[in-house]
Amino acid sequence: MKRIPIALTVMLMALTAPPAFAQDKWPERPVKLIVPYPPGGVSDFLGRHTGRLLEKELGQAVVVENRPGAGSNIGSDVVAKSAPDGYTILLASSANAVNMFLYKRLPYDTTRDLAPVSLLAEVPNVLVINASFPARTVADLISQARQKPGDLSYASAGSGSPAHLAAELFKRMADVQIRHIAYKGAGPAIADVMAGHVPMMFTNIAAVIPGLETGKLRLLGTGGTTRWPAFPDTPTIAEAGVPGYTASAWYGLMVPAGTPPSVVARIQLALQAVRSGESREAIRKQGAEPVISTPDVLKARLDDELKAYAKLIKESGISAD
Repeated sequence: MKRIPIALTVMLMALTAPPAFAQDKWPERPVKLIVPYPPGGVSDFLGRHTGRLLEKELGQAVVVENRPGAGSNIGSDVVAKSAPDGYTILLASSANAVNMFLYKRLPYDTTRDLAPVSLLAEVPNVLVINASFPARTVADLISQARQKPGDLSYASAGSGSPAHLAAELFKRMADVQIRHIAYKGAGPAIADVMAGHVPMMFTNIAAVIPGLETGKLRLLGTGGTTRWPAFPDTPTIAEAGVPGYTASAWYGLMVPAGTPPSVVARIQLALQAVRSGESREAIRKQGAEPVISTPDVLKARLDDELKAYAKLIKESGISAD
C-alpha cells in the first residue's frame, strides 16, 4: 500500500478543516431573517419578536427584512436561493405548503429547496358571523345553509388565503353550499361582515377581536384542536358539529436546503427562549399560540398539509394564477 505524502495529508486536512471550524463558530456575522409579508400583522410581529430573541441568544445582530409579494413566494424564493450557511432564515408558514398547489409555476420547491428548523406558532382560524345574523351556533348555521343551498355567502381575505381554504374545508366536511366572495385582504372583508353585507367569514382571532368587543361580530367556533384560552366558552368547530375539522395556520423557521445540521440545531436551541413566560404572553396577545418543535415535527406538519391541500385545492378548483 502506498503511503500518502505527509505534505499532501496536511494539505487535505487544511482544505477540509475550515468549513467545520466555521460551523463551530457560527454565527460570526449578522443573520438575516426574511419575513415574506408586509409590515404589520401577526407574521411581521412574529418575525421581529423572534429576531430579537435570536439576537440575544446567538450574540449576533439579526436583521429582519420584509420581502412581501406573491403570497409569500418572493421572500421564500430569496431564502431558497441563498447560500446554505445559516445566515439567511425564512419565517415560513402554511403558505409554503399551500402555494405548492395554488400556483402553477413556482421559482422554488418548498420540500427540495428549504429545510425545516422549528415550528414557531399556531394561529387558529375562527368562524364569525354578523351579530344580527340569525344563527347562534355552528349547527344553526349548517341547518340554514342546507335549507337554502347556495343562498348564503362568506367573505375571505382573497382566493387561496388560509381563510378561504378554511371555509372550503368547512363546506366539504359540513356538506353545505356557501358562495365565496373574495376581497383584497382581511381588513375590507371583516368590514363588510361587520356591516352586514356578507353574513360570515373565517379568519384569525386577532383580526376579529375589535368586532367582537364592539358587538358587531359573533364568534361561533374556533378551528384549533382545543378551545382558545381567551374564549373558553366558545367550542371548537369540531365540537360544534363538524367532527374532525381543524383549520389552523402555522408559522415556523426554515433555512436553505443543505444548511449544516449543527447550524440548524443551534438556531432551534436558541428558539427555546420563546418558552419564557414573557415571550409566550406577547405572542398570545397577537392571537397566536407559541409552539417550538424539532425539525422533524415541522417536516411532518408540512408533509401532512401538502397531502391535504393537494386534494382540497384540486377538488375546489382554487388557483392564484
